[in-house]
Amino acid sequence: MKIYTKTGDKGETGLFGGERVSKNNLRLNAYGSIDELNSFLGLAIFEVKSSEIKDVLNDLQNKLFVLGSDLATPETEKNKKLNITRLPDSYISETEQTIDKYEAQLDELNNFILPGGSKGSALLHICRTISRRAEREVVALKNTEYIGENIIIFLNRLSDLFFVLSRFENKYSNIPDTKWIP
Repeated sequence: MKIYTKTGDKGETGLFGGERVSKNNLRLNAYGSIDELNSFLGLAIFEVKSSEIKDVLNDLQNKLFVLGSDLATPETEKNKKLNITRLPDSYISETEQTIDKYEAQLDELNNFILPGGSKGSALLHICRTISRRAEREVVALKNTEYIGENIIIFLNRLSDLFFVLSRFENKYSNIPDTKWIP
């Protein structure tokens, strides 16, 4: 089977379920950013030193695939037959528990910090900013069509998680966070 189908040569692509949309569609922007985030997670997994964080990131990659398929499949009567897994509440609570676990191991933050420190931490900051962009794109999408409530909440928690994990990775690597000095 060939990887190229030529079906997108005129600037359209198919959503899961068969609907054809323009490649600049808000829905595609949103799940394209999720795909980008997942790719950066793959790089971060390679670069972070903490095996605990690697495990968290591996789990997140799988959750992002669920999120991407949720976004790629509009919730229509026709698509209900496809039995797509929608983003569950448990993803939010698990993310909050992970944030709490790692934040409890960090010094209290009294200053703004700059992205960076170790390479792994810098990559986690990139993941944080991509998740924030994805959240903005999903909010724009939600203003035009229905999407599940959990998606925005999960993305909001993800940016917090990446911030905490970036700080934890610096601590694990014995590299201090870089304080912002105005």
